[in-house]
Amino acid sequence: MIHHDQVAEMLYGVAAAAKPTQTTTPIPTVIPTPPQFQEIGETGHRTLWVVFAIMVLSSGLFAVMSWNVPISKRLYHVITTLITITASLSYFAMASGHATSFSCSPAKDHHKHVPDVGYTECRQVFWGRYVDWAITTPLLLLDLSLLAGIDGAHTLMAVVADVIMVLSGLFASQGNTPTQRWGWYAIGCVSYLFVIWHVALHGARTVSAKGASVTRLFSSLALFTFVLWTAYPIVWGIADGAHRTTVDTEILIYAVLDILAKPVFGLWLLFSHRALAETHVDVGGWWSHGLGAEGRIRIGDEE
Repeated sequence: MIHHDQVAEMLYGVAAAAKPTQTTTPIPTVIPTPPQFQEIGETGHRTLWVVFAIMVLSSGLFAVMSWNVPISKRLYHVITTLITITASLSYFAMASGHATSFSCSPAKDHHKHVPDVGYTECRQVFWGRYVDWAITTPLLLLDLSLLAGIDGAHTLMAVVADVIMVLSGLFASQGNTPTQRWGWYAIGCVSYLFVIWHVALHGARTVSAKGASVTRLFSSLALFTFVLWTAYPIVWGIADGAHRTTVDTEILIYAVLDILAKPVFGLWLLFSHRALAETHVDVGGWWSHGLGAEGRIRIGDEE
């Protein structure tokens, strides 16, 4: 982790001592503003550790829930557990001081009677969050796509659009100018529209073939997911984009969204999946029996 003092030294510089001259040096009328830092506080640190614990406990719960499920029917369990395990690693990295940097951009202090003074504004960015999202959000989309019976072509396009969306957010958070930040932000928002089209709108058509119960479940989960996902770019625009909130407030809001979008989503999906036989995805072959196992008698397999 780069400490803000090191960033300040690089940006502001260290004044060198100079020999006095015969002429008197004029006193500046405006004192330069040193670099301003927006960084995590005690509340943010505690929040990161709490969410790390929640993600670890959720991963353990999802793993236990899969023990009495045949391997061929564990696909939802495996995907959902991988989501919270990845989130656990991300939150541990952020809570322990890794996966973070400072994004600096020019700003100005406006004065009435003297010229405006320029300075550098630096905000702490947790890039580990974007690594998390680049892995977990495609897995969440895979859960929804399997539930709705969406074909591979639409699923792949949704995943690619989702990765572009997350990477655009990462690039925007590291931008030094408004053009960089808001340009990448706009690209990410357009990509998000493609995700909605491929999963939510197309899935609403394909899921009808699975019956009314599965349709209601998919509609509820998809609405829940995409309402939450719509909140993420709004928070980003206010926090990382416009710098209108503290870093601690940003962490608190993202923590609530992540808990709802991952552990709560996972519990909802897995408990509903158990109650609806129509949602089962039965995977045989290599997934269940390994390579070269075709034709062998397997004792204990369920019918």
